[in-house]
Amino acid sequence: MALNGYAGGILRVCVEKKKHRIESITREFVDLWVGGRGFGAKILYDEVKEVEPLSGGNKVIVATGPLAGTLCPQGAKTSFHTKSPLTGGYADSNMGGLFAPEMRYAGYDALIIEGVSRAPCIIVIDNEKVEIRDGKKYWGKGAIETELALKKELGEEFQIATIGPGGENLVKYACVNHDYGREAGRAGIGAVLGHKKVKAVCIRGDKDIPIADSKTLEEVSKRLFETMRKHPAFTDWQKYGTSQVVPWASEIGALPTRNFQSGTYENAEKLDHKHMRKELVKLDKACFACPMCCGKYSYSRKYNVYCEGSEYETTALLGANCAIESIEDVIYANYLCDELGIDTISAGNVIAFVMEATEKGLMKGCRFGDAQGLFELIKKIAKREGIGDLLAEGVKTVSEKVGGKEFAVQVKGMEQSGYESRGAPSMLLSYLTCDVGAHHNRSWSITRDISEGRNVLEGKAEWVIGLQHKRPMFDMLGLCRLAWVEFGIDLNDYVKAFNAVTGQNWTLDELLLASERVWNLTRCYWFREVKGFGREWDMPYERAMKEPVPDGATKGMLMSKEKVDRLLDDYYRLRGWDKNGKPTKAKLKSLKLSFTISDLY
Repeated sequence: MALNGYAGGILRVCVEKKKHRIESITREFVDLWVGGRGFGAKILYDEVKEVEPLSGGNKVIVATGPLAGTLCPQGAKTSFHTKSPLTGGYADSNMGGLFAPEMRYAGYDALIIEGVSRAPCIIVIDNEKVEIRDGKKYWGKGAIETELALKKELGEEFQIATIGPGGENLVKYACVNHDYGREAGRAGIGAVLGHKKVKAVCIRGDKDIPIADSKTLEEVSKRLFETMRKHPAFTDWQKYGTSQVVPWASEIGALPTRNFQSGTYENAEKLDHKHMRKELVKLDKACFACPMCCGKYSYSRKYNVYCEGSEYETTALLGANCAIESIEDVIYANYLCDELGIDTISAGNVIAFVMEATEKGLMKGCRFGDAQGLFELIKKIAKREGIGDLLAEGVKTVSEKVGGKEFAVQVKGMEQSGYESRGAPSMLLSYLTCDVGAHHNRSWSITRDISEGRNVLEGKAEWVIGLQHKRPMFDMLGLCRLAWVEFGIDLNDYVKAFNAVTGQNWTLDELLLASERVWNLTRCYWFREVKGFGREWDMPYERAMKEPVPDGATKGMLMSKEKVDRLLDDYYRLRGWDKNGKPTKAKLKSLKLSFTISDLY
């Protein structure tokens, strides 16, 4: 019997044996894991154990949640899960666009890709019809070029996720591209697909999602849409998207500048939203069922390329962090990363490290402000050509090979995203404790540091934990969280939508408890998979604790080891973990995670 709110199927595809089967989801499974990130984390924990990330034993799990593809606004999120080739630990990444709804319409809440194909292939899913087709003619082509070609071959109604040459060449931070610029980035999902020789996944469906109470869902969805449209910030979000964060971040001392040496960029105005809108943006772009249209589709006359972007993180890391002065140069670097299939945040970090290491005599490469050098390094990384072969391994490995570990800005092996945090203790704690590495999307807490005091430590750990339950809940539901973050939407409205779709009677506290369950499961995955994992893996890079900020709003600030230890002590205590950051047996039992105890103890 179909479960309300769920497509009902898990599609398992083995590209090695060229076989597939459809498995049914159960009430017990959805009640514990809800969907999306919850499904992916549990499947990964159960099925990918003590294997090398780039081996036949690793898998890629693609999953979405019960609100994706429904009337609920912003139901467009797809989560990709794997064991990360960049960090060696748990990895997930999500993207917007149109893939998640289409997967649900085809009858699937999750897709598991396993095995290693002998030759390049593409997976074509047309409702129940599943084919593993020859992909040789697409191998070597760019990610966007491939999507265009597959749309022409299969039809516009197919939704397609592709990898570029970066994934084919196993760049450790290769990403997955969809809808000409939506990316599942950071953790190296693209490299795992590249190792499996999977160039693309193409999906089409025409099934209905069973909805328990369509009238209530319609009422709640209309209210959510109206709340968004009536908010005073809505017009600017439609016009500028996340690019408007650039000048704000520089003003508060958080814009990564010259490899995170500073948080204030003297040329921030040249990279800002108004300049980009006036000179480069051609149209606004939205994901499924979203009126925010935060995607900006831009055209560079100078380089004759179209690109979705540049959004804030990309501008911060490929722009200010590399001291690039022209937004048009950033757009071209963004285009190269998208087409070649590598993460813009990690690429910007790695290349900024090269620039600083070059200026300090540790390497021979380009210097800060060298746009042409930036472009050439992006190409070399994607091809693993020359110095690019080393840079494709990530900044942690590069620093271990050439020196400069003190300014390799990473946590758990993942390069930090776009907020300089020596003057923002809760934001730094968010990076240290994020369950994939130094990424901001689990807990964007920097506004708390500004409102409550940059040197205040009390209450910061509690705030971070609260966000780490609320924000990943959206990934479980299949929703984008941006409207909630920016427009102050009541989380209970999302709970009402969830109940209307599923016919259940959950409370917000129950959904947040499910999110906490997933958070602890991913922590258990790290302890099981990474030898010696613990507190030391939650410590920041040396620059954060030893170099005061040289200028700007946070001049003179740094996070001492004593402050970091205090934050971690508070965090572990509140989480019910021990001093080494391991979930206690009592905590695991209380969250219905007793099955992990034998792996950890």
